[in-house]
Amino acid sequence: MPQRPSLSASVDAGRRALRVTVAAAAGFYPAVHLLDQPAAAIYTLFAPVAFGVLSPLPGSGRQRAGTVLRALPTAAALVVLGTVLAVGTWPAVAGMLLVGFVLPFGAACGPRLAGTAPGLQLFYILACFPPYAPDTLALRLAGLVTGTVLLSLCELVLLPEPRQPSYRDRVADALDLAGRAVRAGAPDPGLAARLRAAGRGLRFSRQPAGTRPTGAGRKDHALAQAGSATRRLLDQLAALAGLPATPADVASETLLHGTAVMCARTAGALRRSRPAPGPELLEEMIEEFMAARGTAPEPRAAPSHALLLRQSTALTAAVSAVTVCTAAALTTGGRRPVYGLPHEQFWYADTGTVRLWYFRIRGNLTRRSVVFQNAVRMALGLALARLVAGSLDLSHGFWVLLAVLTLGRTTAGEAWSAARSAAAGTLLGALAAGALIIGAGDMTEVYAYLLVPMMLLAFTVGPVGGPAWAQGLFTLVVSTAFAQIAAVTWRLAEARFLDVLTGSAVGLVCGLLAWPSGARAEIRRGVTALLRATAPLVPATVVATTGPDGPGRVREIADRALWATHHRLRMAQAAYAQYRAEPAPRHGDEKGSDWLAALNFGSRVLVGAYWLPRSEGPRTFPPAALRWARDAAGELEAVTLRAADLPADGIRVRLAQLPADIASRTPARALPLLVDVEVWLRALATDLETGTGG
Repeated sequence: MPQRPSLSASVDAGRRALRVTVAAAAGFYPAVHLLDQPAAAIYTLFAPVAFGVLSPLPGSGRQRAGTVLRALPTAAALVVLGTVLAVGTWPAVAGMLLVGFVLPFGAACGPRLAGTAPGLQLFYILACFPPYAPDTLALRLAGLVTGTVLLSLCELVLLPEPRQPSYRDRVADALDLAGRAVRAGAPDPGLAARLRAAGRGLRFSRQPAGTRPTGAGRKDHALAQAGSATRRLLDQLAALAGLPATPADVASETLLHGTAVMCARTAGALRRSRPAPGPELLEEMIEEFMAARGTAPEPRAAPSHALLLRQSTALTAAVSAVTVCTAAALTTGGRRPVYGLPHEQFWYADTGTVRLWYFRIRGNLTRRSVVFQNAVRMALGLALARLVAGSLDLSHGFWVLLAVLTLGRTTAGEAWSAARSAAAGTLLGALAAGALIIGAGDMTEVYAYLLVPMMLLAFTVGPVGGPAWAQGLFTLVVSTAFAQIAAVTWRLAEARFLDVLTGSAVGLVCGLLAWPSGARAEIRRGVTALLRATAPLVPATVVATTGPDGPGRVREIADRALWATHHRLRMAQAAYAQYRAEPAPRHGDEKGSDWLAALNFGSRVLVGAYWLPRSEGPRTFPPAALRWARDAAGELEAVTLRAADLPADGIRVRLAQLPADIASRTPARALPLLVDVEVWLRALATDLETGTGG
C-alpha cells in the first residue's frame, strides 16, 4: 500500500508549485495575449516546469536559483540543436539518442548535472518536433531565457526556504558529537547508540538527492572520504564506549584528547569558521603512541588483553581522525600534496580535474554500471519514442517523449505500475479536459482564468500524489494552455491520452528489455566483485604487517589489488545508492543481505591495507604468533571468497581470539601490533557476517 505523503512534503510541494506557477504565468500571459508570440510562449511556460517540477532541485532558494542560471547555457544549446535537427525524423532521432544518453550519464560526474538532466532533456524534446522553423529560434531562446530568469527570481523572493544543512554541515555536527564522546570518557551504552545513529545519518542514502558529494571533482572526492572516515570514527568510538573500564592508561587518554581537539578544529573548518587544520599534530601523537608501545621497557607482566583492546581501538579512532582532517583540508583548500600519509588513500589529491573526470567516465563505461544502464535505457526509450511519434505523425508528439521522460523507472515492475497509474489518470484528465473544451469552445478568457489555478493544483498534488494525479492534472494544464495559443477541439484531449499511452508503452518495452531488475541485480554483482577483489588484500596486509619488511610491502599490495578494490567499491556504492532509491521487493531482500555492511567491509579492508603495514615497533613475533595471524587471515580470505557467492544461509565467521598462551609468549613491545591485527580481523569478520545475512 503506498504511503501517504508527509505534511512537510506537501508543504514543500505547495511552495514549489506557487513559484513555478507565478514564473510560468508571468511569462506566458504577456507572450500570448500581448505579443502574440506562441513560439516564445511555449518556452516561457515549460522552462519553469522543466526546472521546477521535472527537475525538483534541492537546497535553499539562492542555491536553486544559481543552479538554474548555470544550466541556462546548456538549455539554450539544446534548443538550438533540436531546432536544427527538426529538419527530419531521423536527424531528430539521432540527436535524441545522443542527448538521451549524455545527460543521464552525466550523473556519474556530479549531482548537479544529475538533478537538472530531466529538465534539460525537455528543451531538446520541445525543439526537435515539427514544424521545422529555424526562423523562430530567436523567439524560442527569448522564451527560454524569460522563463528561466523568472523562475530564478521567484526562487529568491517568493516564499524562500531556509538553508538546509549541507553534507559538510552534517559531517561537522558528527565530528562535534565525536569530540564530546571522547571527552565524556566513561563507558556509556547510550552514548554508543547515539554515535552509531549519527554515523547512519551520514549515509548517502539519508541525504537529499543532489546534495551528496558524488561528483568526479577533487572536493567531492575529499568530502565523500571525510564522511566515510567520520562514520568509521563514530563506529570506533562507539566500540570504545562499550569496552569495560581498564586501569588508567595515560597514553591512550592523551591520544584521545588529541583526537577530540582535531575533531573540533576540523568541524570548524568545514563550517568555514576557522582555517583548515593540518593533521601533523595528531600524526605526531600517533607516532609517539606507537613508538612508546614498541620501545617501552619490557614490563614485569604483559598488559591485559582488555587494556590492549582499548589502546588499539583508541589508535584506530585517531587514525580515522587524521583521515577526516586531511580530507577536510582538501575539501576546503583545493589541490595540494599530502605528506606523511599513504598516497593511495588520497590518490586524487594531486590529480588534475580533467584526469579525475576521465577516470570517472572510463570507470562507468561498462554495462555493469547502473549509471550506464540508466543512460542507455533512457536514450533508447526517448529515441524510439521520437521515431514512433515522427513516423506516425502524432499530433503534439512531444507528449510521447514527455511521458517516457516522466514515467521511466529503473525496474520493469516500477515501470508497469507507473504506466498503469498514468493511463488511468490521463484518461480521467482527458475526459475532464474534453468536457471543458466542449463547454468553453473558443472562449479563451475561460482558459486564461483557469490556467493559474490548474497549475497550482497540478504542481502541488502531482508530485506527492503519484503518476495518476500528476498525469491527469497535467493534462488539464496543457489543455488550458494550448487552448489559448490556437483554436482547439476535444480532439486535443484525445491526442493527449493517446500520446501518453504510446509513451508509456515505449517506456515499458525499454524497461522490460534493458536491465529490468534495476539495481537489485547490480548490487549483488557489485558486492560479489568487491568481496573477490578485497579477499587477497587481507592475508597480504597481515603478512606485510607482521613481517620485518612491512612498509616495503605496501607498494606491492597497492600494485596488485588496491586500484581494483577502489574501483569495485565505487561501482558497488553507486549500485547501492540506486538500490536504496527503488521500492523494496514485496517479499524482502534476497537472502536478507545487508549490503551496507558489505560495503563497510571493503572500506575497512582498504584502511587496514593503508595503515597496518606502517605501524611502528618491533616485529619480533614467535612462530606461533605468526602462524595464528596468518592462519586467521587465510581463514578470513577463504570465508570472504565463499561469501562472494552470497549463499542462501549466509556466512558464519568463527575467527579465533588471540590465544592467551601465544600472547604470553609474544614480547610485550610487539604484542600491541598483534592485537591491532586481531582488532582489524574481528571487525572485518563482523562486517562480513552481517553483510551476508549470517
